[in-house]
Amino acid sequence: MKTLFVLITLVLSGSLEAQPVLDTLFANNKKNVALFFPSAIRQGITGATHFVFTYNGEKKQHFGLLQAQDGEESNLLVVTDDGQVYSYIIRYSEKLSKLNYFIPKTESIGTEIPFSDMPELGQKKLDNIDRSFEYVKSFSKYLLTIKPKRLAVKQKKGIKVQLQKLVYHRSETYLVMKVSNTSGIALDVDFLKIYKVSGNPKRKASHQRLEMEPIYIYKPLSNIRNGQSLRFVYALPKYVLGDRERLEVELQELNGGRKVVLRY
Repeated sequence: MKTLFVLITLVLSGSLEAQPVLDTLFANNKKNVALFFPSAIRQGITGATHFVFTYNGEKKQHFGLLQAQDGEESNLLVVTDDGQVYSYIIRYSEKLSKLNYFIPKTESIGTEIPFSDMPELGQKKLDNIDRSFEYVKSFSKYLLTIKPKRLAVKQKKGIKVQLQKLVYHRSETYLVMKVSNTSGIALDVDFLKIYKVSGNPKRKASHQRLEMEPIYIYKPLSNIRNGQSLRFVYALPKYVLGDRERLEVELQELNGGRKVVLRY
């Protein structure tokens, strides 16, 4: 769905005949392949779900991380803040000869036309996008009807955070979670964030902590009364965790010092 949306909304300058042959990038699920662009990344999309390209959409950065599961080759499309468009063939490989790519602006295959210059999307296309969102919402609701398990749990000062399910479905990853409050004091939630973490936190040079922005949150947290437990679902773009990577769920209190970090 995301790939279709990009193809609808993105127009490249120049003719197809003028575009260069695309370079090939190799990745696997054991190491991060880092791509450094001359401008901050605004959007990055892979053509198949067994490839994942992650980048920080909130605090824009110039680099993204590419990972892959074994499967057929696909493509990667990246749009940067200056409107430049970059496209690559991506393939899985057990052995990687290169882990860092510093991409010059000359590798851009064209520029994005501003949205103000584009024709409006037809109602049928907008309806398709709305239906995709409704499906994510409905599936999130359904997951809360399934008997919960307990994949990981962390408790601190009477606040308990549980990861109950991790479900891969279509082009999303769903996290079913539960927060319980037995602290004797109501908890006002500032945020609950999901991170992909790699490396050793004691060795800063190798430690990476990348926030994973949810597509949708079903029953987002706000206030949890004493004695109350709430279940909710985070829907994320599908991702691949490497052998030395883990998830972190961080719950932070609003106007207070209570914080719980769950690791999985």
